[in-house]
Amino acid sequence: MTKIRIAVQKSGRLNEDSLKILKDCGISIDNGKDQLKATSRNFPLEVFYLRNGDIPQYLRDGVVDIAIIGENVLIEKGKDISIAERLNFSKCRVSLAVPKNVSYNSITDFEGNKIATSYPNTVKEYLASKGVTADLHIINGSVEIAPNIGLAYGICDIVSSGSTLFKNNLKEVEVMLKSEAVLAVSPTISEEHKELLRKIQFRIKSVLQARQNKYVLMNAPNDKLDKIISILPGMRSPTVLPLAEEGWSSVHTVINRETFWEVIDELKEAGAEGILVCPIEKMVL
Repeated sequence: MTKIRIAVQKSGRLNEDSLKILKDCGISIDNGKDQLKATSRNFPLEVFYLRNGDIPQYLRDGVVDIAIIGENVLIEKGKDISIAERLNFSKCRVSLAVPKNVSYNSITDFEGNKIATSYPNTVKEYLASKGVTADLHIINGSVEIAPNIGLAYGICDIVSSGSTLFKNNLKEVEVMLKSEAVLAVSPTISEEHKELLRKIQFRIKSVLQARQNKYVLMNAPNDKLDKIISILPGMRSPTVLPLAEEGWSSVHTVINRETFWEVIDELKEAGAEGILVCPIEKMVL
């Protein structure tokens, strides 16, 4: 049976998160140390471990069918490549930064100055939209040192926690775009591989839904049941089962993690007791 070929980042956090979501999708990868290609033993899939910046071209050329890649890389090098799924992990920003001791007023402060970056296309497009012209110094690697050695006035780079900027005495002054990991698709993918892609997407959606929700069980006095049910934002309606003790019911539901604590506070105030919270492994809708 033909195998669908997926590219993931060779190393780093995106590599770890990519392999984790594949594992959570039930896809086992037989990969040894420093391998550049590996095969799944229980799904028709081959994994290619590639440099992040090279992945858009591999997709474009049809060397791989799909890839888990940072959206920021597609914006920089692969705007012609379509996104099949947003993956809600490895989130970051692509930002402009300057030394902490610089008094920054607005984007016009970059006019005529030099910016060190690995994202020249992104910077050019952003500055053009603001009517600003700057000189770009393209660096493939760590750009944070550039202002400290007089190579540039500021930098453009990806920012997650901001700790790297802080360590290099830099401050974030402009967020140009926000990014996360996405599942990207080759423009030359075959119909046979599209069917395998649909299967992978179905599994990914189930995993992502599960990560966003918690399964909650609670005991509720029957005279307060209507009030408690009205608070619950479950998928359709909660499951209500009678308890052995007369006058009480067990209520089962799913709560989104973004509103979880607010809902729990309301449930306690409404009379819910013995609230039990469980993680959800998969959530098939």
